[in-house]
Amino acid sequence: MNRLRRFGIFSLLCALGYLAHSSLASAQAAPTATASQPLRDGQHDFDFHLGNWKTHITRLQHPLTGSTTWTEANSTLVARKVWDGRAQLEDVEADGVSGHIENVLLILYNPQSHQWSLNLATSRDGTIGQPMFGEFKNGRGEFYDQEPFKGRTILVRQVWSDITPTSHRFEQAFSDDGGKTWEINFVANLTRVSL
Repeated sequence: MNRLRRFGIFSLLCALGYLAHSSLASAQAAPTATASQPLRDGQHDFDFHLGNWKTHITRLQHPLTGSTTWTEANSTLVARKVWDGRAQLEDVEADGVSGHIENVLLILYNPQSHQWSLNLATSRDGTIGQPMFGEFKNGRGEFYDQEPFKGRTILVRQVWSDITPTSHRFEQAFSDDGGKTWEINFVANLTRVSL
């Protein structure tokens, strides 16, 4: 009986230790605001993107195959403000060797997480794809998701950078090794037509 009681106490202490460790790890991993460093309000981070743009697009024809063949297209893009800037609706039309493409991108700001989601729909299938989540830091926006690609799940990263009042750059990259390496497969250089 004494041995059984000691085993029960030992088991209880192990369980409590595990719970305390798990709670501590969760608290350290979760982003929180402090009095000295509150979360940055990024609800106007995409304001630079509002207006009419012309875009030159280069796209890697066969990503994650070692291919170096790129195709080119030109497009027009219109981004409108929704919900006083906490959302945007982007309408894109492109023409290139792949034919005519029409996309709509719904960009949404979450004031609780202080992050944006990018939600793409194409006229090809009329559905909204997997949302990407991210934020801007030091003038650079990075957004991530996981997507199926040729029977595997890969990481996808989109970056908005080189932002000026009249231009900016957008690029997409894939990683099939958990983010250790990235292969850029889509680059769009945007030039403002009018505001």
